[in-house]
Amino acid sequence: MRSASQPPPANSRADASATPLLAAMDLLGQRWMLRIIWELEPGPLGFLELRRRMGNCSSSMLSVRLQRLSEAAVLEKKPDKSYELTTAGRQLAEALQPVWNWSERWAPNFAHAADTDEVS
Repeated sequence: MRSASQPPPANSRADASATPLLAAMDLLGQRWMLRIIWELEPGPLGFLELRRRMGNCSSSMLSVRLQRLSEAAVLEKKPDKSYELTTAGRQLAEALQPVWNWSERWAPNFAHAADTDEVS
């Protein structure tokens, strides 16, 4: 399951024993990333519709997040300017389904937990 064949990215919390998993969690843990995947899972959306569905995510933040997910090959911008999950993105959404199911069951346990970042 684990591979230590490459060092972790410099901006990752990952160590050599868990690089792929923690690198993925670092990407997906950024604000709005999972929400974008959630919104695109049913099918492609144009920027304005996606922005509307994202609530209080600014257009500039959404653009940055879409660019990062595109660079990670999770989504692609189609010629008609809509965004769509790639094969990797669809597999990711599928892999996250058990986590989404788990969170629906256990959300009352952590819904009121403080949302704070660690200070390094």
